[in-house]
Amino acid sequence: MTVPSPYAERLSRIPVARRVAEVRGTETTYWEYGVPEAELTIVAVHGFRGDHHGLEPVVAFLPDVRVISPDLPGFGETAPARGRTYDVAEYAAWLHEFADGVAPGAVVLGHSFGSIVAAAAVAGGLTTPRLILVNPIGAPALEGPKGVMTRLAVLYYALGARLPERLGTALLRNRVIVRIMSIAMAKTRDPRLRRFIHDQHDRYFSLFSDRDALRDAFVTSVSHDVSEFARSISAPTLLVAAQRDDITRIAAERRLVTLFPDGELVEIAQVGHLIHYEAPAEAAAAVRRFLRIPVAPTR
Repeated sequence: MTVPSPYAERLSRIPVARRVAEVRGTETTYWEYGVPEAELTIVAVHGFRGDHHGLEPVVAFLPDVRVISPDLPGFGETAPARGRTYDVAEYAAWLHEFADGVAPGAVVLGHSFGSIVAAAAVAGGLTTPRLILVNPIGAPALEGPKGVMTRLAVLYYALGARLPERLGTALLRNRVIVRIMSIAMAKTRDPRLRRFIHDQHDRYFSLFSDRDALRDAFVTSVSHDVSEFARSISAPTLLVAAQRDDITRIAAERRLVTLFPDGELVEIAQVGHLIHYEAPAEAAAAVRRFLRIPVAPTR
């Protein structure tokens, strides 16, 4: 049974259309929220194992902004292109071509793994007036506060890739393991919100195309971080970081912002790596201030 979203009523007021674009050998499926004539457009890139649904709570608090939210290749409704290995360079090239084709000149936003993809693309030449990174991966994953858990994850994904295909895929989609991941990341004590978060992960965390695409994304996620690209990004950049993030310590985020030529850091307290679920209003408010958008209309 689907758990109702706490943000559903707000989101229902926003027009949304599903669209498809041919990008680097694959049909990229994306969702357009808001109206095409909106003054501001954001291209929003989701995190590892997720799809466009993950950023919808933030979209719900940006009703007057046009948001373009694609499913990354290998996730959701976007299949990976045949013959391509999705390393950081390929993901960045995909985002560059997608954004240039669908929303040239848009603001770029990336969450978690999407922060690596977005930063790599902008550092590599994707033109954007401003860059926004939510829960940015600001340091090598193996150095994070749960480095031991990351090493266990490395073993988990390696085993999923090496077992016979049926067994390996079943392991990677195992609902118990997905729930353990979800419990580990959620910080809220609100039982309704926790149920919603777990339901989101149950529904969307296993919609990867195949285990090879998942392996490529995981290897990329633990082999790179935003700090590699920060000094090469001249666009004003906002980091929206969580003080209880188990993936990147807040101290590392405070160091990360100093690497950008024009960086700004907003910290959200009592939240971990799920800002987009647990504090979407605060994240959207930070985005509004950074982009100088007036307070959202209330209806």
